[in-house]
Amino acid sequence: MALQLAFSFPNHNPYQQNHMLKPSSLKTFNISTSSSPSTSFSTPKHYHPQSISHPLQEAFRSSSRRGLNLSVLALLITASLQNLSNNITSAQELELERYTDSKEGFTLRRPSSYVQVDKAGATVLFEEANKGSNNIGVVVTPVRLTSLGEFGSPQFVADKLIQAEKKKESTKDAEVISVAERSGHGGRQVYEFEYKVDSTRGGMKRIFSAAFVSSKKLYLLNITHSDKTESPLEAHTRTILEEVLNSFDVAPVT
Repeated sequence: MALQLAFSFPNHNPYQQNHMLKPSSLKTFNISTSSSPSTSFSTPKHYHPQSISHPLQEAFRSSSRRGLNLSVLALLITASLQNLSNNITSAQELELERYTDSKEGFTLRRPSSYVQVDKAGATVLFEEANKGSNNIGVVVTPVRLTSLGEFGSPQFVADKLIQAEKKKESTKDAEVISVAERSGHGGRQVYEFEYKVDSTRGGMKRIFSAAFVSSKKLYLLNITHSDKTESPLEAHTRTILEEVLNSFDVAPVT
């Protein structure tokens, strides 16, 4: 059984003179008197507690969202500037300059930041400062050939290179990446190779090599750079090293 109580809620100004209650102004509350301890109230249909929000709360939420967006934007800008700075520094460190050995008769471009060092067996050797495993070396040896074509095709020479690498005790694996041929000064044949070597001495390395024959001398260029999984060869650095590779040629006669 339920008791029905009636309360008046004026729909108009409470200070108006007419205080008579109209049926439409009555709101009912049903209070159950059954054995069940539940009590029910009927509320207006337009009442939505979850939609109630103070203007300051909305302003705070909006301000927080703007603050978060600005923080994310600041981090992105900072990261972009850092990357730009690193790229500029890398470009400056790998700026190329011409090196010519008039006595041996070859020329190439090499990073200005690399330092020249002496090493037995090398005609000339340049190493990256504080990281000698990244280097550029040239070896000149006398041969009976007048051109590389007499020795074999670019692929044949590449296979010989890989065989020589695999014979080294420190080599765990070696693989050819690419083989090419270009015309050097005076139409001279120049072979170019790219391969990678996994070694117990320095880990994974990327090697760019070029060779040509002139005046019965074999000219070999070897560019070695670290290419480890945790610090792979960067695209910009690779481009610079390829420029060094393509610049290797016979020195012009002056």
